[in-house]
Amino acid sequence: MNDYQIFSDSSCDLPAALIEQYQIRLVPFYVTFDQENYYKENIDITNEAFYQKLGESGIFPKTSLPSVQDYINQFTPVLESGRDCLCLCLTQKFSGSFQSAVNAAQILNEKYPDRRVEIVDTIQATAGQGITVLQAAYMKEAGYSMDQVITRLEEIKPTSRIMFTVDTLEYLAKGGRIGKVTSLAGTMLNLKPMIQLKDAELIPHSKVRGRRKALESVIPMLAEYFKQTGDPYDDYDFAVANATTIDDMRIIQTQLEELTGRKLAYPVFQIGITIGTYTGPGALGVCCIKKALL
Repeated sequence: MNDYQIFSDSSCDLPAALIEQYQIRLVPFYVTFDQENYYKENIDITNEAFYQKLGESGIFPKTSLPSVQDYINQFTPVLESGRDCLCLCLTQKFSGSFQSAVNAAQILNEKYPDRRVEIVDTIQATAGQGITVLQAAYMKEAGYSMDQVITRLEEIKPTSRIMFTVDTLEYLAKGGRIGKVTSLAGTMLNLKPMIQLKDAELIPHSKVRGRRKALESVIPMLAEYFKQTGDPYDDYDFAVANATTIDDMRIIQTQLEELTGRKLAYPVFQIGITIGTYTGPGALGVCCIKKALL
């Protein structure tokens, strides 16, 4: 069985400690505030600097996906070392990153016929994508072949969900990602949208008045999903994703632990530049996926 390296684009928002622990390699997105200067996510600009600039500038930034050459540059040294590449990408419904990776794979699979580059659409984003990447890492550590990992990912990724809220739909609208969620837009003061990301699509759930009510609504959304499926909480991995509101995140984490009856296994995933551009500061949610190893 050939050894392989796991990659993801940077929209997975994995905490640095987990990236290091499982030796996952990230291919960065880019962000610009002036369409002249482009910064690589987590390399040229930190999350903290991004959100500070977002709050101060009043400018809606633009993201740019990793190019085909970016992926080739990352994959090539691994192939030349005698290993294969497995890359898990942000849902292709949100970005062309997946297609860039696929195009790079086609080029490299021809150039290195004895090696393989495989690309998986996670149908997720931010921490939902991140915990999907971690399932691949757990399987690799358990001795699964790359084909076995891909097969199992295709089985479990439809179970992935993000239940979240944002302070405003303005960022999703400006970024052209609002889709069906436009039904939650309202003119009444202080209405907060509740949204679900499932099957690569933003699904409107409800809208509530005020931030506190929104925080109280995230976990019931999650409980509603498990009531529908009948699945036990123990069969799933959970993570909390948060942009800029640490105190609010702690409230959600406590509620999640009470619902599932166990402590959260992961550190908080900070919503990074790629996804934060479209959700804005104040975004917060809970992610889950069925465990690959049961």
